[in-house]
Amino acid sequence: MTLPSVIAALERRLRPASSAPLAVALSGGGDSLALLLMVKAWATPRGRKIIALTVDHGLNPDSADWTAFCAEAAGRLGVAFRALAWTGEKPATGLPAAARAARHALLADAAREAGAKVLLMGHTADDLTESAAMREDGSTVSDAREWGPSPAWPEGRDVFILRPLLGVSRAALRDFLRDAGETWIDDPANADLRFARARARQAQSSPAQLGRGTAGGGGGESVHGLPSTILRMVPLPTSWGGLTLPRIASPREIGVAALCAAGAARPPRSESLSRIIDGLRRGDPFVASLAGARIDVDWTEIRVMREAGEFTRRPPPAMDLPPGHAVVWDGRFELVASRPGLKVRMLAGEASRLPPSQQSRLKTLPPAARPTLPLIFDADGVVSCPILAERSSTRVRSLALPRFEAATGRVESEPAP
Repeated sequence: MTLPSVIAALERRLRPASSAPLAVALSGGGDSLALLLMVKAWATPRGRKIIALTVDHGLNPDSADWTAFCAEAAGRLGVAFRALAWTGEKPATGLPAAARAARHALLADAAREAGAKVLLMGHTADDLTESAAMREDGSTVSDAREWGPSPAWPEGRDVFILRPLLGVSRAALRDFLRDAGETWIDDPANADLRFARARARQAQSSPAQLGRGTAGGGGGESVHGLPSTILRMVPLPTSWGGLTLPRIASPREIGVAALCAAGAARPPRSESLSRIIDGLRRGDPFVASLAGARIDVDWTEIRVMREAGEFTRRPPPAMDLPPGHAVVWDGRFELVASRPGLKVRMLAGEASRLPPSQQSRLKTLPPAARPTLPLIFDADGVVSCPILAERSSTRVRSLALPRFEAATGRVESEPAP
């Protein structure tokens, strides 16, 4: 029997009639297996398809067997399955964080390739309790949230994460599985006291603590580590990769806008953001840099765009554009070429080679934003900027605005296909 709080979360966040599949992260542990069973119970009568995704981190000699266990479980339940692997050299320090980042990137990529807009993960109330214990010991870990964008970038673009089990204890999920006649995997890393999460789990596993957790959606977690605020509908959309905010925008909105306009993966440092806020309080126009973004403040607006600086002094090499395949350039633009032989690089130094109509349109954009636009060129040296062209051999999508909307909570449920 599916727990009422889980059903409520699925109903609140998902589209019953959507044709897109739902992606479920399946490790074989009790939390993720219970999640898969509950999602299937909700999705099947609504005609929703499911794909289970399993990541083999290559950190345990039994990991291949765990993947086989997940494949068998998915097959038995009649859902699609895909195995993913974290390959390459593993870091000597910071392994849990590196493994988590790799897992998020692999899962997001696979979900998007499958056509899923939502990736469901099995975090529970106990995870919230453990995170609180870790913070008491000095960790900066934040609470898992019921709903939010994937933290992987650019792999996680257009993918949202739903954690419907945050109000359910781990003990209750084990009871659910036993009643269903299911078995699950216990990862020994969960008891490895070298890791802070395992130490917190052990500290919370006394009989008095078992099954106790913080119910709800973990609403206090920040997006990209920035503090939560009451949000306003403030961004003025632009197609050139930047964002325009009113001068009264909140610190959180400014920090997220910098992250999105710069195409960066790491949020701005709090002290750097504080300097921007101090400048806004003084009231005068000013220009500053923040997390790879240029912050251009006038009397009424804040324009946030990619900082040219080092980007133009040491331009990255040109990137191939395989026809028909989406490529993310500079973390800001998704490009899809319609024919072979095309490449992309930055526009800096090439504006005079653009067709006259594109040069005219270029002059309507903020001067500081122009050098960092994408320039498409072919083997014959013909150049074009897809943002400025009326017709282009390359389809372009600016990712700054949709990323900003996702990160600031403006998307509250599964997007339409």
